[in-house]
Amino acid sequence: MYAVVATGGKQYRVEEGQKVRVERLGEPGSEVELRPVLLVDGADVLSTPAQLAGVQVSARILDEVKGKKIDGFTYKPKTNQRRRYGHRQTYATIEITGIKRG
Repeated sequence: MYAVVATGGKQYRVEEGQKVRVERLGEPGSEVELRPVLLVDGADVLSTPAQLAGVQVSARILDEVKGKKIDGFTYKPKTNQRRRYGHRQTYATIEITGIKRG
């Protein structure tokens, strides 16, 4: 059985026991519930909001890692306007512990 969940503005297809790298959710070692669940496929497919109301996808946060550094630079010519910026996203590695149909 697999489910499609949305977290961090992205959608992931997950199965029980699978490890997934998502945007930061919480502290390592804690349990989280992934919502919204968009689809569950097993013996039959659940896809409507009424069918998905009782579905729970639970996961455990294993660790946190930082992604690669993104450097940016903007400028406007002839006005001496310059700006440098950087960003480094924090990701969490989670393990899917269960998909429960309600």
